[in-house]
Amino acid sequence: MSQSLQRALVILTELGEDQKTLDQLATRLGVHKSTVLRLLQTMEAQRFVTHDADHRYSLGARLFELANRSLERRDVRTVARRHLERLNADTGQTVHLATYESGEAIYIDKLDAIQSVRMYSRVGRPAPLHCTAVGKVLVAGQPRAQWRSVAERLDYHPFTDRSIRTPEQYLSELEIVAAQGFAEDHEEHESFVNCIAVGIRNGTGTVVSALSVSVPDMLLDHDQVLGLLPRVRVAADAVSAELGWSPSPELRKAHHE
Repeated sequence: MSQSLQRALVILTELGEDQKTLDQLATRLGVHKSTVLRLLQTMEAQRFVTHDADHRYSLGARLFELANRSLERRDVRTVARRHLERLNADTGQTVHLATYESGEAIYIDKLDAIQSVRMYSRVGRPAPLHCTAVGKVLVAGQPRAQWRSVAERLDYHPFTDRSIRTPEQYLSELEIVAAQGFAEDHEEHESFVNCIAVGIRNGTGTVVSALSVSVPDMLLDHDQVLGLLPRVRVAADAVSAELGWSPSPELRKAHHE
C-alpha cells in the first residue's frame, strides 16, 4: 500500500471518530502539517472531507453517498444466510428470516431443524402479524404512529387458545416487544410450538427484518426456548452490523440485558 494512501485511510478513520484539527491529524500521523494539508486538500476537492470556519476537519458528503449506495445494494437475505446457518447448527432448531412487505410479514428464508421435526412455515408464505414472533417484531419496529392502524385491520384469527384476540391486547404486546427488544410466540400460532424473534436493523437503525428460532415443546419447553435468546440476539446483531447498524455503547448494553 502506498504511503499516501495509507495516510489518507488513517485520516478517514480518525475523522470517523470525531472532528480533528490539522495539528491533531499531523500528530496522529507523525508527519509535518504541510504533508497532511496536501492530503486533506486533495480529499476535500473530492468531497471526502470538509472543514469548518475553525479549521476542524470532518467526513465529507461523498463518503456518506458511497456508504449509502453500498448498503442499499446489500440484500438482507444474502447477508444473513451464513449467520442463519451458524445459528441453525448451534441450536439444531428451525431458523426463520422474515421481512415486512405491503403490510404483511413474509418468510424470506428458512433452515429446518436438524432433528426430524419440521415446521409448517414456508419461504414466501405470510406469517400472521398477531401471533408470530417475527410478525410482532416487525410491527413493533414500525413507527408507533402506525401501530394502531395495523392493529385495527387484523382479523385476529384464533390459531390456538393463546392467540391474541383484540387490537388492545395486540398494542399492549407491541409495547412489551419494543421495551424488551424481542418477541415471543408462546404456542400462539401452532400448538406445542414456542418461538422467539429479534429484529435486524440497517444503518439508520430501522428494523428491516426479523430473525427467529422455533421449537416444538417436545424438544424444548418455553423456558428453554427463552434460554436461546442470547444466541438469537448475537446472530441478529451480526447481520445488523453487516447492514451498517452501529448502536451506541449504552444501547448495546441495554439490548443485551
